[in-house]
Amino acid sequence: MTRSTRTTQARRSDATRTAILDAARERFAADGYERATIRAIAKDARIDPSMVMRYYGSKEGLFAAAVALDLRLPDLAGVPKDEVGRELVGHFLGLWEENEELTAVLRVGVTNPAGAERMQGIFRDQLLPVARQACPDPEQAPARAALCAAQLLGLALTRYVLRLPPARELTHEELLAWLGPTVQRYLTAPSP
Repeated sequence: MTRSTRTTQARRSDATRTAILDAARERFAADGYERATIRAIAKDARIDPSMVMRYYGSKEGLFAAAVALDLRLPDLAGVPKDEVGRELVGHFLGLWEENEELTAVLRVGVTNPAGAERMQGIFRDQLLPVARQACPDPEQAPARAALCAAQLLGLALTRYVLRLPPARELTHEELLAWLGPTVQRYLTAPSP
C-alpha cells in the first residue's frame, strides 16, 4: 500500500467518523438516547450501520464519543468574588444557546444510566474544580457545586428540554439577574 493510498483512506475514515458523530449528535438531541437507533444514525450519515459499530462498538460507545463535552468553564481567578455567580450563569446560558449537545446529554442523563454517568463525569471533571476556586471552605465545594448544578440544570431542563413558555420568555439579562445571585450565594456565602 502506498503512502498516498493510506492518506486517502485516512481522510475517508476521518470523514466517515465525522459524519457519524454529526448524525449521532443531531439524533440524540432530537430523539434522546433511548429512541435514537444505530440504524437511524447510519441512515442520517448515509453509511451502513455496520460502519457505526466498526468505529464505535456500541450505542453507548457512540454516545460517549458524540458527547465528549468541554464546557470551557472560565478561570475564576481574575473574576471579582462578588461576580462569580453571574459569570457562571452567563457562561452556561451562552453554552446552552449555542450547543445542542448539552440538551442531548441532559435528556439522556435523566433517562439512561450511561447518560447519567456522562453527566456525573462532566460535573466531577469540569464544574467541581471551578467551584473549588470560589468556595471559601474546600470541604464544602462538592455540595456547593451540586447546588449550582441543580440550579443551572433546572434552568436548562425547563428552558431547553421542556420548553416551558415562561422559562423561554425570560431574557438573558433577566436570567442573569435572577440566577446570578443564587449561584453566587451557593458558591461564596457562609455555610448555613
